[in-house]
Amino acid sequence: MQRFTHLHVHTEYSLLDGASKIPELVAYAKELGMDSLAITDHGVMYGAVEFYQECTKAGIKPIIGCEVYLAKGSHLDMTEKTRYHLILLAENDIGYHNLMRIVSKGQLEGFYYKPRVDKDILRTYSEGIICLSACIAGEVPRLINSGNMDGARRCVQEYIDIFGKDNYFLEIQNHDIPEEKTAAEGLRQLAQEFGIGLVATNDLHYVRREDAEAQDVLLCIQTTSNVDDPGRMRFPNDSFYLKSAEEMAELFGGYPEALENTCRIADRCNVKLEFGHLLLPEFPVPEGFDAVSYLRHLCEEALPERYEVVDETVRKRLDFELDIINTMGYACYFLIVWDFINYCRSHDIPVGPGRGSAAGSIVAYLLRITNIEPLRYHLLFERFLNPERVSMPDIDTDFCYVKRNQVLDYVVRRYGQERVSQIITFGTLQARAAVRDVGKALGMSYTSVDEVAKMIPRELGITLDKALKSSNDFKRAYESRPEVKKLVDLARSVEGLPRNAGTHAAGVIIAPRDLRDYVPLQQGSDSGVITQYDKNKVEELGLLKMDFLGLRTLTVIGDCIQFIKETTGEIVDIDNIPLHDKETCEMLCRGETACVFQLESAGITKLVMDLAPESFEDLIPLVALYRPGPLGTGMAEDFIAGRHGQRTAEVLHPLMEPILEDTYGVILYQEQVMQITSALAGFTLGQADILRRAMGKKKAKELDSMRASFIEGAKRLHDIPEELSDRIFSLLQHFAGYGFNKSHSVAYALVAYETAYLKAHWRAQYYAAFLNSVIGDGDKLSWYISVCKNDNIKILAPDVNESGRDFTVLPNKTIRFGLAGIKSTGGAAVEAIISARSEGGPFTSLTDFCCRANMRVVNKRVVENLIKCGAMDSFGARRSQLLAVLDQAIDLGAACQRDRANGQLGLFGDDQTFGMEEIRLPQRTEIPKQTLLQYEKELLGFYVTDHPLSEYKEVMQRFMPLHQFIGETQVQDNQFVRVAGIISSCNIKTTKSGDTMALLTLEDFTGRFPVIIFPKNYQACIRDVFEDNVVSIEGRFSVDERESKIIAMSVHSLSSKPPTELMLRIEAHLENPLVQRELMQLFQKYKGEDVVYLKLMGSRKIIKTTADFWVNSEAPGFADDIVKILGEGCVTRKNS
Repeated sequence: MQRFTHLHVHTEYSLLDGASKIPELVAYAKELGMDSLAITDHGVMYGAVEFYQECTKAGIKPIIGCEVYLAKGSHLDMTEKTRYHLILLAENDIGYHNLMRIVSKGQLEGFYYKPRVDKDILRTYSEGIICLSACIAGEVPRLINSGNMDGARRCVQEYIDIFGKDNYFLEIQNHDIPEEKTAAEGLRQLAQEFGIGLVATNDLHYVRREDAEAQDVLLCIQTTSNVDDPGRMRFPNDSFYLKSAEEMAELFGGYPEALENTCRIADRCNVKLEFGHLLLPEFPVPEGFDAVSYLRHLCEEALPERYEVVDETVRKRLDFELDIINTMGYACYFLIVWDFINYCRSHDIPVGPGRGSAAGSIVAYLLRITNIEPLRYHLLFERFLNPERVSMPDIDTDFCYVKRNQVLDYVVRRYGQERVSQIITFGTLQARAAVRDVGKALGMSYTSVDEVAKMIPRELGITLDKALKSSNDFKRAYESRPEVKKLVDLARSVEGLPRNAGTHAAGVIIAPRDLRDYVPLQQGSDSGVITQYDKNKVEELGLLKMDFLGLRTLTVIGDCIQFIKETTGEIVDIDNIPLHDKETCEMLCRGETACVFQLESAGITKLVMDLAPESFEDLIPLVALYRPGPLGTGMAEDFIAGRHGQRTAEVLHPLMEPILEDTYGVILYQEQVMQITSALAGFTLGQADILRRAMGKKKAKELDSMRASFIEGAKRLHDIPEELSDRIFSLLQHFAGYGFNKSHSVAYALVAYETAYLKAHWRAQYYAAFLNSVIGDGDKLSWYISVCKNDNIKILAPDVNESGRDFTVLPNKTIRFGLAGIKSTGGAAVEAIISARSEGGPFTSLTDFCCRANMRVVNKRVVENLIKCGAMDSFGARRSQLLAVLDQAIDLGAACQRDRANGQLGLFGDDQTFGMEEIRLPQRTEIPKQTLLQYEKELLGFYVTDHPLSEYKEVMQRFMPLHQFIGETQVQDNQFVRVAGIISSCNIKTTKSGDTMALLTLEDFTGRFPVIIFPKNYQACIRDVFEDNVVSIEGRFSVDERESKIIAMSVHSLSSKPPTELMLRIEAHLENPLVQRELMQLFQKYKGEDVVYLKLMGSRKIIKTTADFWVNSEAPGFADDIVKILGEGCVTRKNS
């Protein structure tokens, strides 16, 4: 059998260019009998570890490489766009480390459109690298194709000087492209002249020939073009796949040595990656200690602070945990986490009480890594760190999101910039997105693609294959419509492929040495450095990964405590608030959960009210209960029934009773699964944790052997019959899929309780802090301002004499809008205004303001915006008057400041009054109210002093509030909806076929939401669709994985008058199907907003109809038509 190795291979990690999924690529190479295979993605090493693991699993030798981009001159030159391709392969471990450094330098230093390196970098890191001259985009082939053989010779010599004669090969390809044939002849000639090897490659971008179409579609997705665009980027044919050795021999029959050299190179390449070996950085401990003794010292020191009485239980748990931590070699890990959390606590950076299973550790509690006392809440250390399952502990930490970067900066200073990095993450093409992107690339209409995408169930982790099994509509469309089959098949090919790289929201790596010794690096999306391997791969390589999560709620808590101190003088110690506070619990029982962490949604609010909490501890189960599993299996109902003394959950054995007592017989937590397994079958908690994980992941083989051990243990220890223990095991298995980590529940319930406590006692301060946390999101801000108003908390417009930078609380418990929230008012202008005010006291007039605020920063536009949005209303003048003298005031202020700068003082040495004469304000009527409101909306993002819908308040109650559609909505896709509001933006578009449609933003008191009017409905409502019109809209709610919107079927101008109510009297003899049909037709013909009641004389009933049957009773013809059906005197009209 002929032997051949592919050395030029692009995987899915040549983003939106390579379509070779690594598992499929390796499996096909195995099928073709290949014993080695390379990976050479464009400028990156993203897939190297996954590729190595897949190859090793399949018994194929992995060759780690990269097709780098070579700059024409220096890689630091950001003007020269010319670049070449070059293949680099790691021959050994030194070569692998050098390859990581080369690729990192290209990304971190040489990025200009692409990550570029230069020949100086190659010289520095050439050891252990085998170089191939690449495809026709390589430097040597390009010189040959341009007829410059002398240049090609000089170039070859240069590469030989860099890599050595035995490590540089000239690469020939044959994809039936004329330039390749020309290059191949020239390359053969050069190989003979210089005595260097030729090597045959296939520039493969997909696995099999039939995948060419999917890869072509992927290129279209990358370039946002469709397959029919004539000038788009495309491959010349379908030959860029993993060819067999026989196919390659046929193509390169005239170059036998080029085929043989692929295997010679493969035989030389031997890179070994190590997994599971911990690479923990050393923590600098004080003299006289090592990491182990220092960790114990810190814990012992904290014991009397954390525990009034250090009893045997506490001492035993501490010794047990320290013993496991030390045995597993994690003392440094705990010290590193303790150190940066200690930094936070001493630098006023709010830190969460804990997160995840770490809250189950007494060591973490003593070090103040967590604020949860694990013994009180029966939390298990083994759920966090299992001595029987060697894996890195995982302490995730929540920080104030504003100050998160301060913590990162500290870690960088502590361990060195070269040792600390954030982590890459890949956005992938998920099922629905794949269908939409492929449909767009194929040039299909939005409507037809949307119809197919909407058939895919909206479930977490859904794939197209799963959808074909679970959705009958989707399966029917796939099997009966050829265009849908083609769309779905192509979407399946690209589904799961990475489409872009970004920075992981939380992951941070701290390495023992320079990170480039372990992983390739690149620039992150926020200009920080990130690894090129994702979080799973860096952990598998043994590197220390921490999760630094920015939690807005911690910022809200910190800001609220500061507001309380500033406005009342009270100092709140959030770590020591009463956990059975009556006002807090009563507020929650009333369902007042807006702005309370984790408890805001309608569903969980109902759960809170049903549960009726009396203390913090009652909130712990809520976090675990409010998830699809428990809600869908009756667990929540059983729990609430038990809570109110009507227990319904059955406990199968008395030994389970004490474990399930707190949860009323419901197995709610993962820890309970572990405790039951231990109590009944004698499993250690470490073994029980392994069982819990196997149950959660449904590992059938492991479960079968563990079931047998469980049954045997239960029989031996407690004489439990096999049938019963088998039933208990099945029950545990069922609940393990839904069970929640109790440690995490306790920690997040505590944060929820803290926010509820602050809201219950200092409502204005809490709301102000909360509004500041969403100040950058107009939709959320608008909604939460309406929440404040509904809670009788006044929001005042900005004021140059009272506003701070952000929202602030006034002594009368009202909230003042911040100056930074005004459009086009930069941070420097805000600081200048506040500084002038604190130096010279409140501003007394526009002239005073312009003379004292630094006019180089506070320019005319800023002052104009301050007037328009009402920030100068406190001067006692109309906004129209202030705008009329604005230019005069600006000139006067500039002159005043110029004189002051030149050292000119007033007659009495008073620089405040010199040259400043109050400007007389002209008599002007005020700007119309509607215009003033528009100014507020434009400059602040919402209406402050009033709302253009105020006179419609009563009418609006008949419609669904727009807030219901935002975020995690309960409204179903395609559900019929009736909404109303003001059109705050209106964009009229022409479709490709020349029809007109409209894209609107509708706004009501609760928020704003996009509305689309497609051409078929636009013409009917054209008169009512314009900006600032108040309308009612009927339509369907449309939601997909990217956005949600309302698709309008009808739009009508809304009257501010309360609705008219019509009572239609239907005599007994008219209560028949014929009259019913005539009425239905009438209701459709005269559709409107008047509420219709039916007074049935025969049935002696009054029925209020639904909105579908409401009419416009003023419409011409209605009065006559209704009399024809029901007779004279049948209508009674009244205004509600």
